[in-house]
Amino acid sequence: MNTQIFFQSLWEDYIGMAPRAARLKSVFETRGEQVLNDHVAFRTLDLDPIRLPSLQKHILALGYEPLAPYAFTEKKLNAWGYLHPDPAQPRIFLSALDCTALSAGAQKILQGICAQIDRSRVEDPEVLWAGRLWDPISWEDYGTLLAESEYAAWFAALGLHANHFTIAVNHLEKTPTVEGVLQVVEAQDIPVNESGGRVKGSPQVLLEQGSSMADRMPVEFAGGQTHEIPTCYYEFAFRYPDADGNLYNGFVAASADKIFESTDTHSVSSKG
Repeated sequence: MNTQIFFQSLWEDYIGMAPRAARLKSVFETRGEQVLNDHVAFRTLDLDPIRLPSLQKHILALGYEPLAPYAFTEKKLNAWGYLHPDPAQPRIFLSALDCTALSAGAQKILQGICAQIDRSRVEDPEVLWAGRLWDPISWEDYGTLLAESEYAAWFAALGLHANHFTIAVNHLEKTPTVEGVLQVVEAQDIPVNESGGRVKGSPQVLLEQGSSMADRMPVEFAGGQTHEIPTCYYEFAFRYPDADGNLYNGFVAASADKIFESTDTHSVSSKG
């Protein structure tokens, strides 16, 4: 699989979960902007058969190279950033939940869903947009996970998807700042993530980021129940040059920690 097919497949799956992202992309393009993808991010669990190394191999097979590790102690996550030798290719961010940091009850739920995964599916790069590879969890189990980790609840309910794409603000001419982009987003009656401030990061850390709040959609749970929960969101990133004049390619853990909250069920605005 080449990168064009990979990202096109991801995008089609993603906008099925986040139709507001497709609308926003169209809004910027109608304004005459060139909308390029800064990076795409995935979530997984530190459990077999979908541990980070098992999914990472599909990223490396596309020619990507590991850039740097990241740790999110509060959210119990470890992650890696990946960079392609071709600067035209988006960066990739892959995080994994340290399930051992959760209660025995939450671990049992997550171990139960992973036990259902057909390992042959994990050998195919399409696993990265395969969605849920297990039977629907119960609404009660979703609540149990949500009480300890929004990330765990999101993943158990939805499975493997790109949880966000990111507009590269550096390539926007009419809206060249993250705050300006957020104002366009709000003008579409789409709420933005204000956790930790509307714009996360600064020129000092060489990266500024903002995001919409996640779309919401009805999701199937066990017993035929359906509940509306947050799905995926759209991010916006502006990168500054480093001391050598090269655009910063990494991620800022303190900012990413707040961006994760774009799917927080407790932070979803009633707008949009």
